[in-house]
Amino acid sequence: MYVDVIVDILSGETDRIFEYYYEGDDIRAGERVIVPFGRTQKDGFVIRVKEKADYEGGQIRRVTARLDAIPALTKECLQLAERISAEFFVSKAAALRLFLPTEMRRGTVREQFVKYAQYAAEDFDKAMLSLKKNAAKQRAALTYIREAGRARLNELNERYGSGAVTALREKGFIAVSEEKTNRRPYTALDREEKSVELTAEQRAAVENIEKTEKRVTLLHGVTGSGKTEVYLTLIRKVLDQGKTAILLVPEISLTPQMVRNLRGRFADACAILHSGLTPGERFDEWWRLRSGEARIAVGARSAVFAPLENVGLIVVDEEHDGSYQSESAPRYNTLTVAQYRARYNGAKVVIGSATPSIESYRLAKEGVYNLAEMTKRINQRALPEVEIVDMRREVRRGNNTVFSGALKAELKEVLDKGQQAILFLNQRGYSKSVICTSCGYVPKCEACDVSLTYHLEENALKCHYCNAKYKMIRKCPECGSELLRYGGIGTQRVVNELQKLFPSASILRMDRDTTQSKEGHLKILGEFSKKKADILVGTQMIAKGHDFPSVTLVGILDGDMSLHFADYRSGERTFQLLTQVAGRSGRAGEAGKVILQTYQPENQVLRLAVQYNYKEFYEREIALRRATGFPPFTEIIRVLVFGEDDAKTREVLRAVYEPLHAEYEKQTEGFRYFGSMKAPIKRLNNKFRYQVLMRTSIRNFRYRVMEICANVKVRGVYVNVEVNPNNLT
Repeated sequence: MYVDVIVDILSGETDRIFEYYYEGDDIRAGERVIVPFGRTQKDGFVIRVKEKADYEGGQIRRVTARLDAIPALTKECLQLAERISAEFFVSKAAALRLFLPTEMRRGTVREQFVKYAQYAAEDFDKAMLSLKKNAAKQRAALTYIREAGRARLNELNERYGSGAVTALREKGFIAVSEEKTNRRPYTALDREEKSVELTAEQRAAVENIEKTEKRVTLLHGVTGSGKTEVYLTLIRKVLDQGKTAILLVPEISLTPQMVRNLRGRFADACAILHSGLTPGERFDEWWRLRSGEARIAVGARSAVFAPLENVGLIVVDEEHDGSYQSESAPRYNTLTVAQYRARYNGAKVVIGSATPSIESYRLAKEGVYNLAEMTKRINQRALPEVEIVDMRREVRRGNNTVFSGALKAELKEVLDKGQQAILFLNQRGYSKSVICTSCGYVPKCEACDVSLTYHLEENALKCHYCNAKYKMIRKCPECGSELLRYGGIGTQRVVNELQKLFPSASILRMDRDTTQSKEGHLKILGEFSKKKADILVGTQMIAKGHDFPSVTLVGILDGDMSLHFADYRSGERTFQLLTQVAGRSGRAGEAGKVILQTYQPENQVLRLAVQYNYKEFYEREIALRRATGFPPFTEIIRVLVFGEDDAKTREVLRAVYEPLHAEYEKQTEGFRYFGSMKAPIKRLNNKFRYQVLMRTSIRNFRYRVMEICANVKVRGVYVNVEVNPNNLT
């Protein structure tokens, strides 16, 4: 037999099919193999099996070995990888890698086998008599294993010593067997199933989604309306039909809560896929899905590539979230991939949000997507009252602290009542930057063109792009002045100030610095949920999906921070973030309140956010986009060129720019903007960065851009094509 193989190398020069000979007829498409490649042996993916060779130029090399008993990749995976490669301008090997755990592909993780010791003596009394009187450990071990029936061998060795256990094995009193054991993540999240009665709105939403003939449904429900219960009901119906389901959440921090819900309803039919697991856990969970042992995949965006077959439903929760757009290679859009999978399987996609993206809501309004709406919170709970605080007045009154008078008063009342509060600030660290007040010097990262953030706990300066760490300066390296000032505030500083204001309050902080460990999110959320803390301070990871019944106050410390970004989506992101974080308050019996601190209280986006008026915000925003020619009425295409050699990178920029500019000259009326320049962050991770930026209404022009860029290949310089990127920096 002959096989077409994609060799697992990320190089444009090898991004093609190679043909090999396999002796036998039992090899299948989707298997991983080892093949000779040049003078070395490389892993590869079999994408096609055939009886005759296409290559007629000479001797065809043989497959060295097969790596899988069951093909790791399904037929759907192979087809999907081909589409992803074409749609998102990534190599075939990079697209295929998306479907496999990294450590499995590298061969650094295997199945785990555990040895068990089992009682095997025919007559306990005779066995005990046969043991020497001074063999106390052997006697104790035999007594223990007889009562327990069996135990893990390593635990028995630790308890009684390997010598005693080995002696019992040699006498035939203990038998040892080996069993495959799954490494199971988040074992603390199991819970008993709860019977839930759907509200009228939830029932209507489920029926709406079931009856529609449209592939995609947007579930637009206010915060606290019970979208999760709609998802779980739909998943149950899909499983009852013998199909499988995928449930995606935007943040790893949201996964534990969703896992608790899924395990309560579906037990071990649920498997978790995300980068926060250990390699062994990820490997075992992946194989549980591939083997059919688990039928529901839950996780962040990479779970869209779960190795499930016969998929009946894909849920994308908080669909507006920017994390569904991959910003590192290989770049892909999760919703697009979900729709490819749905089309292949004849499945449905449900995208849910209290604040849908402008693009998704427009498609729903125009009838491309089905629309299901839930306008009320469960049990008719009112949305929290929002008070806007003008921080300009606070400054005029002499209050230069992080907290307004209104927020301090509300916090005191909440603490006095034994309730809980959440404070939101989307900036980690102690202060955003350190500034010399004498000459204006700001410390910057040596590898990136960005200022460093001060972290008090480590007394260090950190780069939030490359994670580099520097010693805190005591005096300015430019002028020698010791007059240093902290610019801006971060979550660490907020916690410090809170502890001074409320010394008896217990405070937790949740940001990327405090959640580095595997179960960091789970530990913090668990402690807060159990009321072991009074106040939770955090970044945007606390804004979505969490349900804390005792939280009656949410404080938003810098409500207009995200309005200041030079990005056409800044208003949309601000509205979404404020609405989401405000929705954490008053989710149980007590009425909730939100204090929104801002220096722009008259801003219309903030006004609509505090009214929870999404529809008016949408009408305002879509009219603005139409008038200014921004997406969804055009596409923003960015070609990002980056490399460590500045001169070589500029040469590649020129090689990309010239043919693109020729295309622009042919049809200038189809462009709102076209130009090349340095990227806003000129250097990142020691790589110089340049870009060609265009805003065009020409249909499918992205594919012409990709075609041009694919022809430019220079070692050490990388070219990325991004369509409507989340981040233009």
